[in-house]
Amino acid sequence: MAEPTRTLPSWLPFANRVVRGLNRLGLSMGTIEVLTVAGRRSGEPRSTPVSPLTVDGRRYVVAALPQCDWARNARAAGRGEFARGRRRSAVTLTEVTDPVEARAVLRAFPRLVPGGVPFFVRLGLVERADPDQFEATAGRVAVFRMD
Repeated sequence: MAEPTRTLPSWLPFANRVVRGLNRLGLSMGTIEVLTVAGRRSGEPRSTPVSPLTVDGRRYVVAALPQCDWARNARAAGRGEFARGRRRSAVTLTEVTDPVEARAVLRAFPRLVPGGVPFFVRLGLVERADPDQFEATAGRVAVFRMD
């Protein structure tokens, strides 16, 4: 497998703004929800579109770039709010440290969040939507459990 590039498409910030705007209007888009957490430095609310998934009855969200702003903010805040359309729910965000739990979530990711697969491919983390390849990213990506 190629060395990870760790870069996202240049159009992503614009697309994220559009998704956040549509969400504020009450429209939902596929598996996407908007996660809002307090900024780790400013304390101001920071929102980003993410795609939660449910594995064994528990909800999770995955950060392909574990040091991206939203993941760092989630770690620092430990809680946030998810919005899907006009529905909102407060959650506790706990980074998964159990490798068995993380691997199970990552193995399910390509089936449950197929729209997220291209980001993993672009980042060089996987070559395709193969559960074995996703499972192998455990320890290189961040997995958060939502309670």
